[in-house]
Amino acid sequence: MGGKPHSLFISDLHLCESRPQISRLFFDFMETRAADAEALYILGDLFESWVGDDDETALSRDVVHAIRRLTERDVAVYLMHGNRDFLLAQAFADACGAQLLEDPTLLNLYGQPTLLMHGDTLCTDDTAYLAFRTQVRDPAWQAGFLAQPLAKRHAMAQQARTHSEQAKQEKAAEIMDVNHQAVIETLRKYGYPRLIHGHTHRPAHHQLTIDGHACERWVLQDWYDKGGYLRCDSQGCATQSLNFPGSDPR
Repeated sequence: MGGKPHSLFISDLHLCESRPQISRLFFDFMETRAADAEALYILGDLFESWVGDDDETALSRDVVHAIRRLTERDVAVYLMHGNRDFLLAQAFADACGAQLLEDPTLLNLYGQPTLLMHGDTLCTDDTAYLAFRTQVRDPAWQAGFLAQPLAKRHAMAQQARTHSEQAKQEKAAEIMDVNHQAVIETLRKYGYPRLIHGHTHRPAHHQLTIDGHACERWVLQDWYDKGGYLRCDSQGCATQSLNFPGSDPR
């Protein structure tokens, strides 16, 4: 393992068959940057949608293989649910050799208390989305959904994505971002840790003071137009960009 001990954080890749260039970028990342890390944390929305662990596709098989190769190199991989792939279950994690991660999770990261979240629960102004989230995270709803034939599940997922995109057009941009007070209350609840999350597609490093405590909030970037990750070690965190394999890095 090269360099000093470090961990990597990614989210919102939204892998799907219609964006093969992003899949290739992910596989290249897994074979190169991620292979040198102690751990890789995937904080939600690895896939554009997920209708159950029994829905095996060429893409899902390739992703399982890539994660399995990484864990076989003794890189720990942790998976957190996002708003698109909340049905990822233990069978998928076992196939990958990865561990499912609760949202939120507080850990000691190289001596720094660090809170990991997908980030959607911080968007408290988006009440319609939070109501939908409560519905689909209910075990009874999930059991009923997973009992449907695969074709019907795919149709329902497509309908939900279409509805979501239409709803976004009618919402003010700030509604879909985190609520500042929700961030403050969350950091206060967990003892003023560093916070790392995704979901909002607004990559940034926010520094704030809460009750006299200096805190930082790292927002991970999505992988729509390019890739990127957060690298953390004992000295702190820094963002890194990824170029498409074979592209000019300038």
